[in-house]
Amino acid sequence: MTTPSASLRVDHAVTSGTFSLDGETHDVDNNVWIVGDDRECVVIDAPHDTDRILQAVAGRHVKAILCTHAHDDHVRVAPRLRAATGAPVLLHPDDRPLWELTHPDDHWDADLADGQRLDVAGTELLVLHTPGHAPGAVCFHAPALGAVFTGDTLFQGGPGATGRSYSDHDVIVASIRARLLTLPPDTTVHTGHGPDTTIAAETAALG
Repeated sequence: MTTPSASLRVDHAVTSGTFSLDGETHDVDNNVWIVGDDRECVVIDAPHDTDRILQAVAGRHVKAILCTHAHDDHVRVAPRLRAATGAPVLLHPDDRPLWELTHPDDHWDADLADGQRLDVAGTELLVLHTPGHAPGAVCFHAPALGAVFTGDTLFQGGPGATGRSYSDHDVIVASIRARLLTLPPDTTVHTGHGPDTTIAAETAALG
């Protein structure tokens, strides 16, 4: 069993841009989460601004670019970030239709699967398939950090939006109840937009 690095941590950046789907475009600020130590890391989501993400990476070796889902505001610069770092882009294959709306001629590198374990800096991220906001939406649970990275599946105040193509409210609520609310109550929820929350707070909010 590996031992987490003494410098294991979560770094955070915010990028600004747009989200477009179903003929509508909105301005958005996106969270980018970087999990690793002083030597290596993974980047969770690649929205809007390659330079801002690289600034947060700060010269470390990027092992992978992990996509919580394929809405354009989460994957728009994934190919450019791959070119800049040499890191593979990982995405759940159920999000192929959304990915191809943004990158029709540029495939991601490897599929994510429910239950998959990803190693970085001596710790593990567990992939949780949580469809609803998008068919291939995933969350990444980092037990050693007491954290879960939920993309647009769970926010402070409840589930992510489900009013657009490829989304389903009943499915996202079922995903959250089965895969996220079963995590330890004190788990920090790092979201795709906006502030952090906790599993305890969102369990109470969902009743």
